[in-house]
Parts: sequence; structure tokens; C-alpha cells
Amino acid sequence: MAEPRKIALHRQPSALPRIRAIGQKRTAQRDLYHYILGHGWLRLLGIVAGAFLGANALFSVAYLLRPGSIAHARAGSFVDAFFFSIETMATIGYGEMTPATPYAHVVVTFQALVGVVGFALVAGITFAKFSRPTARVLFAHKAVIAPRNGVPHLMFRMDNWRHNEIVEAELQVVLLVDETTAEGEFMRRQIDLPLVRSRSSLFALTWTAMHRIDETSPFFGEAALTELAARQAELLLSVRGYDERLAQTIHARHRYGIEDVVPSARFVDVLSSLPDGTRVIDYHRFHQIQRKP
Repeated sequence: MAEPRKIALHRQPSALPRIRAIGQKRTAQRDLYHYILGHGWLRLLGIVAGAFLGANALFSVAYLLRPGSIAHARAGSFVDAFFFSIETMATIGYGEMTPATPYAHVVVTFQALVGVVGFALVAGITFAKFSRPTARVLFAHKAVIAPRNGVPHLMFRMDNWRHNEIVEAELQVVLLVDETTAEGEFMRRQIDLPLVRSRSSLFALTWTAMHRIDETSPFFGEAALTELAARQAELLLSVRGYDERLAQTIHARHRYGIEDVVPSARFVDVLSSLPDGTRVIDYHRFHQIQRKP
């Protein structure tokens, strides 16, 4: 199943559009913890490496301010002071270079404190990133409108990529549209779309959720999609459930633009069974749809 995996996930990071804030004074330094948790591991490694090298460079300058502070180091050598600083902060202590003056001992004491606190913070942030509950829910690229028992339904297809057991899974679908109130004020309105079945006692394979399109639905009528497109409509899907393996509640979300809704179409079947009862999911066809004439 390695080849289907490459095909299925190439559009997976599709949650919410970027938000550009004007007039907001916000920097990463003011909310560094949330900033680090919200970015990938490479960003964290870059921040840690930069802070580690920068701090050691500053302490190297501090040692050089008093000549003769480091025994067996070349006079005025930034390289020797820098490597001595690294050995001190990392508590390596090879013994070739040692603090030689009371001033150097004071700097070493302060640097040891910075190193202990710094390593504790890095360990805590690393554990926090590792322990965050995550979900791998794959959403089909398109949503479709197709009849079910003679009634049109808006359908969404999802898959539990890990194939673990997510119990009491719940899906919420919200339609966002532009609206002008009677007072002439513009607002972005949220409309909850009721689903035929919004909960699944066990979400282990695929799940096709359906919204019944009747007179109360925003999708009712032949011109509904055109009208919703004019109102900059978009669909936000939010899935949450309890992962028995992680023993935590997990969640996933996805966004569909109104242009991603395909009328008069159906999802191609992806599930089949082998004679021994094994369930087979064909990810090559997961995103495929069939248009009806």
C-alpha cells in the first residue's frame, strides 16, 4: 500500500486560509511557546541551534573581556573561548581549559545556570510537541451532490489514515457566507449544516457524511451554488473523537471552497473485501468522482 499513500496525501494540508492582520502588534517573542508549538520540527531545531550558538558567542565575549580568564587558552582567541563556553554550558568539561580567575568562575556559574534552565525548557517543549494528540484524517478533494433515495444530498468522504480505532467520532459542518444585515452591516455568517448521521461509534475505515438538501438547506434550488459562490461561501469540516491508542481526544479539520462542490456526481467506490474477510481500501481511487449525465 506504499504507492497509494504517496497519491493520497499530496493535498492533505488544506485546513483554513491564511489570516492577515492589520494593526496587530504581535511578535513571536511575546508568545514564543505557542509559536514553537504551531510550527514544525525544523523551525524548533533552528531556534534551539540559534539560541545555543548565540548564547555561547555572548559568553565567549564575556570571557575575552578579562584576558587570562581561561587557563591553557590562546590569548585573545575567540575560538578557544567559544569552545570553552560550549564545554561549560553542555557540562562536558574536558579539563584542558579551565577558569583561571575569580571573574571567570563568576561567568561560569552564571553560564551553568543559563544552561540548566535552557536545557530544561527545550526538554519541556520537545515533550510537549511529541505528546500533542494528532489525527490523520484524509478528506476527499471534492464534495459531491448526489441523490440518495430520491432526495439530493451533499456528501463528504473521509478516511482514518492510521486505521486505528477512533470511538465516538463526531463531525460538524459549518457553512460560511457573506451577509449584509437589514441595517446595512456586513458580516460573515456561520450556518450549521445538519447531517443525516453526525456521529460514528467507530471510525476505523472510511466515512461518507451526508447533508440532506431540502427546503431548509442553503443548497436547495438549481441556482443555489451560483448564489453561494457570489456570497464567497466555504465549508468548514471539523472531526473529533477519542483515540483509544493515544487515550486522548483528537481532532482534524478541512476546508472546501464552494467551487469544490460537484453537483450530479458520486464518489468512486474504494472499499472491497477479500474472500478471507480482509477489507481493502484503494487509495488510488479515493479522490475520484463520477459525474452523472
